[in-house]
Amino acid sequence: MLQAAHHETAPHIDASARTHTMLRTALSGLALFALFAVLLAFVQYGTPHLADNDGYYHIKMAQIMREQGLRPNFIWLPMSILSAQAFYDHHMLYHVYLMLFTGDGSPAAMLAGAKIAAILMPALAFTAIWWLLRGQNVPWAAAWALGLCAISEAFLYRMSIPRAQSASLLVLVLALHVLFKRRYVLLLPIGFAYVWLYNAFPLLLALVAAEALAALLTERRLVWQGVAFVVAGIVLGLLINPYFPVNVVFIANHLLPKIGQPDVSVGNEWYPYDTWVLITNSGAAIAVWILGAFALGWQGKRFDRTTLTSFLLSLFFGFMLLKARRFIEYFPAFALIFAALAAGPLVQELLRDLSIMRTKSAPESAMTDRPIFSWPTWIAAGMLLALAGMIGLTINAGRTAMSNSQPSAKYAEASTWLREHSPAGTMIFQTDWDDFPRLFFYNSANIYTIGLDPTFMQMHDQKLYDTWVNITRGKVEQPGAVIRDQYGAHYIISDLEHNSFIRQANKDPLLREVHRDRYAVVYQVLSEP
Repeated sequence: MLQAAHHETAPHIDASARTHTMLRTALSGLALFALFAVLLAFVQYGTPHLADNDGYYHIKMAQIMREQGLRPNFIWLPMSILSAQAFYDHHMLYHVYLMLFTGDGSPAAMLAGAKIAAILMPALAFTAIWWLLRGQNVPWAAAWALGLCAISEAFLYRMSIPRAQSASLLVLVLALHVLFKRRYVLLLPIGFAYVWLYNAFPLLLALVAAEALAALLTERRLVWQGVAFVVAGIVLGLLINPYFPVNVVFIANHLLPKIGQPDVSVGNEWYPYDTWVLITNSGAAIAVWILGAFALGWQGKRFDRTTLTSFLLSLFFGFMLLKARRFIEYFPAFALIFAALAAGPLVQELLRDLSIMRTKSAPESAMTDRPIFSWPTWIAAGMLLALAGMIGLTINAGRTAMSNSQPSAKYAEASTWLREHSPAGTMIFQTDWDDFPRLFFYNSANIYTIGLDPTFMQMHDQKLYDTWVNITRGKVEQPGAVIRDQYGAHYIISDLEHNSFIRQANKDPLLREVHRDRYAVVYQVLSEP
């Protein structure tokens, strides 16, 4: 009877233990998420402004989508491959996320909401890395995850921009966790959602390719399920899409110039860092990667499948970082994941050996009176203090980088003037392509010549783009007639740093200055002198 009673209560005990473990894990995850949010908020509120121009576009698009639906009528860049007929929102699910933070739609509410959104999403991605490491039984998984805030100020800065990169990192980490757990079927919805989220979804192919190659090298067998389910998810995401088939055309037009056409203009983020700049802003990430490689050699162990997968991914993102600085958004995270998988067992073994050595060296009489703080405890405390110090230095550096952000009020006065003094739908000629997000944020009543990416106009009409470049550089004398006839623009807005253009504009009888503030000047394009 006692045995029977034991069998009857054992399932209840096991269920209670599982519930307790799940609750403890959930509370740990929430606590870590909150800590990440606090650290990222410290970086984010180093400035009251947004860290990057594109954030103004994204939060404004979210506000427009709240009014018009998931597929708004995008009319604002008619002289580009994002014209109304060809527009594809390649950040659609990210804009859906931002819809939660647009408030009442006023500029102040949208700016405040964008900053909150740019705290919560990277905090969620960092917590997902803890979840991945915990799932692989990495010792001190939480400490390793907190290392994300210690290894690269540039990484923290980029994660703090209200753009889709932090959401992209979250998806890649979740996909890697699914791969490590061999739950391949979940990669299909992940691939599908990634296509709708952000057009960096080809990175998911690199992820599953690395895992397949790692399986082939370590286990001498072909593991095809990851590749198959990701490809299926991506194909379905492309085909079952509100923008099909223009989404496929846009993706080809957007990505191909970045990888193979040297004569196509791209933004600064597509160029590499100078070597010393990279070492300065991300030297700890490189050191962490080296630590992982050293740890494997020290243990004298062969790569297992998961560690080799993370190693290959860190190599891939490291190579991409050498090609383009924007991949600082991924390399530090995957370098840390590799280091944690490679070095975690070594740290655990070191502490265990120190504990055994102390036990053997202590006299038997002292075993009953052992001090609370042993050598392993002191070493662990020292490591945590060092980590805390590095976190403090790095988030301070990230906050300093944030403090250099341009004022959110830039172009606010000029855009307000244009909105109030020109009919809706008036074409505005601007002298810098990356001014568009701010102009659009404050004035979506007008339309613009160029924006978001210079390649969008360049691929639409190379001659029109070349002429725009020459005008903005002051190489076209009396540019008013060209701006009026070729671009259909009735107004021009320029920052005050385009001195060559401003000199030409001031000599042109077809251009009349109608507004000037501390950031910008506005000209009206006249029909005749």
